[in-house]
Amino acid sequence: MNEKSCSFHSKEEFRDGQGERMSAGYSPSYDNDKSVLAFRGIPISELKNHGILQALTTEANEWEPRVVSTEVVRAQEEWEAVDTIQPETGSQANSEQPGQLISFSEALQHFQTVDLSSFKKRIQPTIRRTGLAALRHYLFGPPKLHQGLREERDLVLTIAQCGLDSQDPVHGRVLQTIYKKLTGSKFDCALHGDHWEDLGFQGANPATDLRGAGFLALLHLLYLVMDSKTLLMAQEIFRLSRHHIQQFPFCLMSVNITHIAIQALREECLSRECNRQQKVIPVVNSFYAATFLHLAHVWRTQRKTISDSSFVLKDLEVLAKKSPRRLLKTLELYLARVSKGQASLLGAQKCCGPESPPFKDLTFTGRSDLQPHSS
Repeated sequence: MNEKSCSFHSKEEFRDGQGERMSAGYSPSYDNDKSVLAFRGIPISELKNHGILQALTTEANEWEPRVVSTEVVRAQEEWEAVDTIQPETGSQANSEQPGQLISFSEALQHFQTVDLSSFKKRIQPTIRRTGLAALRHYLFGPPKLHQGLREERDLVLTIAQCGLDSQDPVHGRVLQTIYKKLTGSKFDCALHGDHWEDLGFQGANPATDLRGAGFLALLHLLYLVMDSKTLLMAQEIFRLSRHHIQQFPFCLMSVNITHIAIQALREECLSRECNRQQKVIPVVNSFYAATFLHLAHVWRTQRKTISDSSFVLKDLEVLAKKSPRRLLKTLELYLARVSKGQASLLGAQKCCGPESPPFKDLTFTGRSDLQPHSS
């Protein structure tokens, strides 16, 4: 440490020493004439004819440097060697653009190209009904999903079986994008840490809160923050979740809403809308966003608190499965008003207030805690 410090200062002192010795011969006459102002306004081409400049040149040519000590020479060589140090290859700074955001379509394409056969074996695409329940569903229930859309439906359910893999760079980018979009940060964060509690996870590792929804829960959050039409809604709900009285864990609530969307898809509550649009993933995404919007509206207008979470989610699931088209229409109206710059359905009331502390001491009962479910 002392040698490096010596190296750093010696280089500057060596150069400054030379400058002081060079100026020693002419500084008295320079000060006596007080002609520093004489240079102002003189064209550069005429400076060579100026008397002071000629005197400086003459004296500089007659100057001879003193003998430099070996310690100073060695210190200068050490300091100049610092410029040649290069970063190690393979370092974190040279990794695959760790700060780059990832879009929903890019993340989805990742799951469409990797081998998910081991996870696909676990899914149960539809609810099995027997007896009168099966007869009633056949006579009065929603239509079955078209054959050509079932592969897309199975992909959604398969992603819900995948967990968070911190070693997968795509998984890490999804987490980083969610964090940056919600917090406004421009820097990467650790994949484990207390900062995830600020977003509404219950612990330092987001993977532990994805039960019942898997990586689909993170894809839904990614869709919410990366779609320009729903980003404002996500930010409004996030501010509501940090209300000093009506606070709730934002990400954990989102996971429960994803679970509701999974159950609605398996119970064929979304089949009619999927058949109408000839798509599954966009319908599930919109249903998730619409359900989250309705929850936020109920939470704010009815002044719900964290102690009401289980009852709110239970009623929300019943409504969502019974009237999915109604929720989707509400979302459509909301997005139309946002595009026109009008007030949102969450109201003009400011929901941020004093920011609430993390959710360590709060008891949150989610949808997946109410009753066991089959995956």
